[in-house]
Amino acid sequence: MATKIAKDQCQVLVVGAGPAGAATAYHLAKAGIDVLVLEKSAFPRDKICGDGLTPGAVKEILAMGINPVEEGWQVNRGLSVIGGGHRITLPWPEKSSLPSYGLTCKRTELDQRLIQQAVACGARLIENTAVQDLLTDADGYACGVSAIAREPQTRQKKNREFRARYVVDCTGANARLASRQGRTPLNNRPMAVAARAYFYSPRGNEEMMESHLELWDGKPGHSNLLPGYGWLFPMGDGIVNVGLGSVSSGAQSTNLPYKQIFNRWVANLPKQWGLSEEKMIGSLRSAPLPMAFNRKPAYENGLLLVGDAAGMVSPFNGEGIAPAMFAGRRAADALIQALGRTSRAQAELALQEYPRDLQDQYGGYYSLGRVFVRLIENPKIMHACTKYGLDKPALMRFVHKMLSDGYERRSGVASDRVLQILTKVVKPS
Repeated sequence: MATKIAKDQCQVLVVGAGPAGAATAYHLAKAGIDVLVLEKSAFPRDKICGDGLTPGAVKEILAMGINPVEEGWQVNRGLSVIGGGHRITLPWPEKSSLPSYGLTCKRTELDQRLIQQAVACGARLIENTAVQDLLTDADGYACGVSAIAREPQTRQKKNREFRARYVVDCTGANARLASRQGRTPLNNRPMAVAARAYFYSPRGNEEMMESHLELWDGKPGHSNLLPGYGWLFPMGDGIVNVGLGSVSSGAQSTNLPYKQIFNRWVANLPKQWGLSEEKMIGSLRSAPLPMAFNRKPAYENGLLLVGDAAGMVSPFNGEGIAPAMFAGRRAADALIQALGRTSRAQAELALQEYPRDLQDQYGGYYSLGRVFVRLIENPKIMHACTKYGLDKPALMRFVHKMLSDGYERRSGVASDRVLQILTKVVKPS
């Protein structure tokens, strides 16, 4: 194990303790790297999310030494898709590279469990510490952050500085540190907004998630069709996560009255869900979803971007946890190699592997997703696709693989090979 330096110094400083930060910290700590994680809040704390975890996210959770089944998290077996007057049930495919089940877990529980695992492996965590600015050396190379730490008992605030060889920005969509280096969002990347609320429901313990590919602002087929989609994800304990998302192909998110649309949409959902205002838990909350690598480069001048800070949300389904945790693991691999090099020039070569890893895994897939978003942001096109495609099981199994990032990157069956070709045909960017 590496010798601990000082409480305000470390080899790698990770800012943000969500899934991206926790995965990065865990894999670094496991290799004996002195890693310090700063979190602006205190655990447990909530994050706005659909709480649905695909098999890709399950794989990354398992890679952190956590068995989600033993944790008691709600297992799901696939997705029921509704649209165009049709419904089709699509189980998660049996694959060699991914488990054949997904999960739902509230972010209050998931994030806390993931960071606990990182701490148990040797990472240090400081909560109630809001990072203010990026510190750089004479060459403009990231070397730490300034922050305001708050004492929970007295609420007193103290200015602090933390120093490190490398800094990892896991601060989410705002990417505070990346912005300090001039890495602003790209205008040609999709942006979505997701809004969700929790409800008590008699269907809260089911093992199939439900996705509505058409978003009506009233009675389906007799109201306005909007650019977006809806979901109902059973959470266990008689609770369901109900939400909607709206996506645009450009940097500006759709400007819709989400609360009004949500209320009208929920009021017209099937009565079997038992959703009503008195069954609602808390309030409706929303958050932006930066997609398809909307902030680049993922590494430059000592600062790595992981998760939403790099705009890693999938343009196909709005999932950000699986790619964030994958990126955290690959960022850790690059940092471990860089810390073992004998010069900055050699370390830079090692760190360039990180953006290449991201490009290899998601570059073509996200470029294909940008084409997909340009099509489905027109509600009429989405309606036609669901009306004429949803009743064709073979086609929908293919689409399910594509939308859920559930295809094999190598070998696999015919549908996997078709997706491999499609992601190579589109120009990665």
